[in-house]
Amino acid sequence: MGVPVTRYQRNKKLGDESSPKLYYLKREAGSTRTTTIASIAKEIETTGALSAEDVTHTIQSFVRQLKQRLTVGDKVKVDGLGTFYTTFSTEGSETEKECTVKKINRVHIRFAVDNTLRLANDSTATTRGGENNVSFFIRSEQTPSEGGEGDGGEVIDPME
Repeated sequence: MGVPVTRYQRNKKLGDESSPKLYYLKREAGSTRTTTIASIAKEIETTGALSAEDVTHTIQSFVRQLKQRLTVGDKVKVDGLGTFYTTFSTEGSETEKECTVKKINRVHIRFAVDNTLRLANDSTATTRGGENNVSFFIRSEQTPSEGGEGDGGEVIDPME
């Protein structure tokens, strides 16, 4: 199974019609599925000693604690996953007296991925088939044997 991508053409410099047109890749529209806590819990139940209800309750408790820690300004590091933290954006003020917390207009939750979770493109990785490698394929209308301009790779349906 792999991640389906499609080719598209655009100007090298966005907004500059005189710049050369190049081909780029993007994820195929509609190919992303959303996984829920319930479906993850069911999978963990089949491979582990916890029930799906226990897993769901644990994840929901984690989310509550994560929110609570972030609201007081703490960072939350989850080993093997990454670190959650907050940042904010503010308006500038001409004087120090005008520079108050009321000038903060947005608070953002950020995530820095753990090095052990970083993913790599399987086709360019030094270790093929590694557990953190992502396999990509270009889904073609026609395969090369049918006279199309496919990439010659196997087309795999990710929904199987």
